[in-house]
Amino acid sequence: MTEILTVVVQLSALVFVVGSMMAMGLSLTIPQITKPLKNGKLLVMALVANFILVPLLAYVLTLVFGNLFGGFTEDNTIAFLLLATAAGAPFLPKLAQMARGNVAYSVGLMTLLMVVSVFFLPIVLPLLLPGVQVDAAAIARSLVITMLIPLAIGLFIRARYEESADHLQPIFGQASNTALLLMMGVLLLMNVKTILGTVGTGVLLAGVIFYLGSFIIGFLLGFGADEGTKSVLALGTGQRNLSAAFVVAAGNFSDRPDVIISLVVLAIVDLVVMLPLGGEIGKRAAAKTQNS
Repeated sequence: MTEILTVVVQLSALVFVVGSMMAMGLSLTIPQITKPLKNGKLLVMALVANFILVPLLAYVLTLVFGNLFGGFTEDNTIAFLLLATAAGAPFLPKLAQMARGNVAYSVGLMTLLMVVSVFFLPIVLPLLLPGVQVDAAAIARSLVITMLIPLAIGLFIRARYEESADHLQPIFGQASNTALLLMMGVLLLMNVKTILGTVGTGVLLAGVIFYLGSFIIGFLLGFGADEGTKSVLALGTGQRNLSAAFVVAAGNFSDRPDVIISLVVLAIVDLVVMLPLGGEIGKRAAAKTQNS
């Protein structure tokens, strides 16, 4: 049964990522995606937030919780640092939709952070975790196949066959939403004991602080931008690239199952924290629009 559920999670994750990217490509144009990234100041702030401040936050948290909680292990530390150094989550455009933010900017930001992560991970992780070797080609191949190619196909269809894009976009969007709900449900079902087992180790609390802290970092560094763009930068900084983190973990820590377990727990904490945040921002944005 466990093997079947694992396959369901893997397939639903694939459908979610590919469906999201196709839906985004079918609804946007290349100029819409690249225009928000021409703001040099905002571009620099996004890079600083995701590749300097968030990893620093994670490093400090691992030191603090490693000293405060006896159950906070080296494997927990590895999982945190993997997440902190992997940015550009495929879930960001979906969060941007929920938050009624700048969806085009979310796709551009996601793509930028994802590409930078491919080069950033092999350089930084060996410094933070001596002995770790990161296969940049494996990460790039995974991200290109599951994210960039579907996005490119969607953009092509949108540019050449607009009517077909309008017809296909809601289909891929619905498939993505359904896959996400299925993935969350199965993950919770499979890992209830694992999640309960982390109670008292500090992993859950550290995860909540990490995601909220990362969100706040992105929000503060988005000063001067409009609300829709600022909310996307905050959500994009809080949401980490779980796909890249799992690729690195599978390639380097297959003999340390607690690293994978920690990533699974942190992935669930990620969704539990970021989904309500995106929804709340969206409600506030809708109320503000109605009152104006």
